[in-house]
Amino acid sequence: MEKHSRPLRILTIDDEEQIQYALKAVFECQGWEAISAGDVEEGLRKFRQHRPDLVVMDYHLPKINGVKGVRMLRKENTRVPLLVFTVEDNQEVADAFLEAGATDFILKPVKALDIISRIKLHIRLMESRQGNEELAKGIGRGTLELIVGCLKKARDPLPVETIAEETGLAYQTTYRYLQYMAANDMVEVSQKYGKIGRPKQKYRLTGTME
Repeated sequence: MEKHSRPLRILTIDDEEQIQYALKAVFECQGWEAISAGDVEEGLRKFRQHRPDLVVMDYHLPKINGVKGVRMLRKENTRVPLLVFTVEDNQEVADAFLEAGATDFILKPVKALDIISRIKLHIRLMESRQGNEELAKGIGRGTLELIVGCLKKARDPLPVETIAEETGLAYQTTYRYLQYMAANDMVEVSQKYGKIGRPKQKYRLTGTME
């Protein structure tokens, strides 16, 4: 992505007018240009017309849901950061979105500081030299290197929550990348059982990654 002489342009696809209005106010306070659409079909038309730098899309949309919407947008552009709003704290839903081509997640209710920091993070990743390269379905090099960098700085194994907080990524995205890293022997996974007996997984880089 080239650095812009114009303001950052963000397309929001959400059928709730109050959310569109609130996000427009947040984005314009940052000096960003806000474009809104109420469903996927309108979003596709505005995407083609305005060529936004980043897209924010809801999960629950009329006619065409968010997962299908992500797939349709990815046919238009494989690189633009695509952040998904969801109230679903469900890794299966997250995996479906990442398989479809989503970049990251923002949980509702939306917090202004959270979405601003998430947008800035993904624009920085896109502007980095290798930020666009996809290593596997739903796994980008720039995001992977962000997680590797976090683990390199840690003395002890880290849980998903800490890695997500340190990197600025959503929990679901962080977990997905860590599963990819574990499958490719990039991290070691340890389990610690808490008081209620549910294991808490922690991650550290393998010797070849340190």
